[in-house]
Amino acid sequence: MTLFTTILVGLKEVWAHKFRSLLTMLGIILGVASLVGMAAIIKGMENGMKETMIAMGGADKVLLEEEDVPTDQEHLADQAPGRTLADVLALQASAPMLRLISPEMAVSYAMLSRGEKMAMPSECVGVWPAVLDMNLHTLEHGRFFTDLDEENASPVCVIGTGIRDELFGSPEQVGRDIIPLGEVININHQPFTIVGMLLRYEGEQEKREREAAPKRAPATPAGPARQRGWGGHGNWAFYRKNMTVYMPLNTAWVRFRAASGKDNIPDPRLSDVDLKVATFEQLEPALQQARNVMMTTHRGIENFAFQTQENRLDGINQQIHNARMSGGIIAAISLLVGGIGIMNIMLASINERIREIGICKAVGATGLAIFSQVLIESVAIALFGAGLGVAASFGFVRVLEVITPTANAPVITPDSMIVAVAFSVIVGIGAGIFPAIKAARLHPIQALRYE
Repeated sequence: MTLFTTILVGLKEVWAHKFRSLLTMLGIILGVASLVGMAAIIKGMENGMKETMIAMGGADKVLLEEEDVPTDQEHLADQAPGRTLADVLALQASAPMLRLISPEMAVSYAMLSRGEKMAMPSECVGVWPAVLDMNLHTLEHGRFFTDLDEENASPVCVIGTGIRDELFGSPEQVGRDIIPLGEVININHQPFTIVGMLLRYEGEQEKREREAAPKRAPATPAGPARQRGWGGHGNWAFYRKNMTVYMPLNTAWVRFRAASGKDNIPDPRLSDVDLKVATFEQLEPALQQARNVMMTTHRGIENFAFQTQENRLDGINQQIHNARMSGGIIAAISLLVGGIGIMNIMLASINERIREIGICKAVGATGLAIFSQVLIESVAIALFGAGLGVAASFGFVRVLEVITPTANAPVITPDSMIVAVAFSVIVGIGAGIFPAIKAARLHPIQALRYE
């Protein structure tokens, strides 16, 4: 028998017992569908985590955090100045390996209002223009703050689209795009003029759902307006950026900090200082340079620390690795169970065809030809099952999206399909070897005498 004839006979045998072959394939189908589906879910998780990191400023963002003084410097705790504008100016002048420095001064317990509508921002802070590049913001409408705004402590602000939606109504509710430039809102009862609005931030899944949603008339709210928290807004990092309010740094100081310090003493401390290095490869020397400058401005008191995104990135990679390992083990067990089913059915098939195998050997078929035929049948069942499993995985993922919708939809990747099919073929070969050897070793005389 030629190889082509052997393959053809093997495939005909699979086709001749279609229902039995389909039942045998079920284990492979379920295993492949679970493997591809699990990989798609994990890929969606990975995209979501990386989306969040990028939304928060990227992997090259470094936070200059305030910490308690070391134990050996506790006697100097009263002299620790905290993070101030003097630190920022010193870093700008003496730390050239830092590409960007962004100071922030938060407005505590900020509440926004316009008429009867109110909103609580995720952050209401005084900033410099560097914050746009630092936090990867895009100014879609209007302008950002000028040097004149900073010098005069002008009551101007830039808002996110979430604030616009809360105070002026969303485009989906109103039926048109609202750009509230020049409008006045109150921040803790002080009037501020909106001079700019940031881009709307949302994940791909959230964007598709919003665009696909039919336009509806605004519903009349039942009861008083209320904040529903951060849940249900998709990616929390995007929600936070959309609910941002920025004002000039000096405005935050003059209007909210200068007269509200402890014992009526103005509080000059910054709530946050963010840094970005010139190149990520020079992160360590850049942070050492920044530390040297800070030790000088703090008179040797080390009440600060640098928090990088490396730990967060390593944590994301570790979570994804663990999820892939656990999902892969579960799917591999499913495929092995399918392989046991193939082996079982192949052994049963050989017992049914002992006389047929004896006749083939009697007319000249070699043991290798019989071995190849049985092995091809086993691989064909596994391969057909893998193909059906890949097709089923698309439906499986779609059902998951409907049952448990998430901000980041599962993504089926070619790599997972290739791995699933290749593993199925390996399982088919492994499951067919023992039955194939058993069939190839049958003695023709004993096979012909078998009843």
